[in-house]
Amino acid sequence: MRKIGAPLTAAALGTLLTALTACGGVQDSSTARTGAAGNTAATRTRAAQGTRIPGIGERMRQRIPANSRQVVAVYGTGRDSADSTVVLYTKHGSSWQRTRGWPAHNGKKGWTADHHEGDRRSPVGVFTLTDAGGVLPDPGARLPYTRDASFAAPREWAASHWHDFDYVIAIDYNRVKGTAPNDPTRPEGDAKGGSIWLHMDHGSGTSACISLSRAAMEYLLRTLDPDRHPVVVMGDRADLKA
Repeated sequence: MRKIGAPLTAAALGTLLTALTACGGVQDSSTARTGAAGNTAATRTRAAQGTRIPGIGERMRQRIPANSRQVVAVYGTGRDSADSTVVLYTKHGSSWQRTRGWPAHNGKKGWTADHHEGDRRSPVGVFTLTDAGGVLPDPGARLPYTRDASFAAPREWAASHWHDFDYVIAIDYNRVKGTAPNDPTRPEGDAKGGSIWLHMDHGSGTSACISLSRAAMEYLLRTLDPDRHPVVVMGDRADLKA
């Protein structure tokens, strides 16, 4: 038995250190430094990811206004595909958080960075969302809402399309902000196309708009807030990442 106050032998010291290390009580200083650095790096990575919207590259991020705190991201499946996914992101502090998402459709022929009237492709880009409307009564929209029977789809269209414009949110592409979505004014000329909206889905591709379910449209109408300066970031996934 070792006397109290007697120095530990090298063997005894080694045994004590091994026991303490196994219990998490003693750790080699170099290991501790490595662990701390690893934890810090992981924290920084998570923080960086939180400040960015998934799948949106630097080129698109720079086009999102600094004061925007709501982003409707439209992720197209492919350049020539009519299928897409819509996700609403809300900014809290410096972090973008996913709020809700839905399946959606875009132009029948996919996407283009140079949209023209009749090309049946949705324009790639970042656009503000300032005005809404439709055939149905205002469901509690925060954006200015214009109810007008003139929104109704022509009855010569297939019956599956008759309710497309019951609710619409204007995408500010070649239009005058602060006017009803069906205002025909096109500042860049008719050839550049226009009247591109978020509207109700009929189960397939559109002329150039983005279409979602009625429940999704009602949610967006009640959630998109002019004070949060909402925008839509839209395109096929490859273009959005560039």
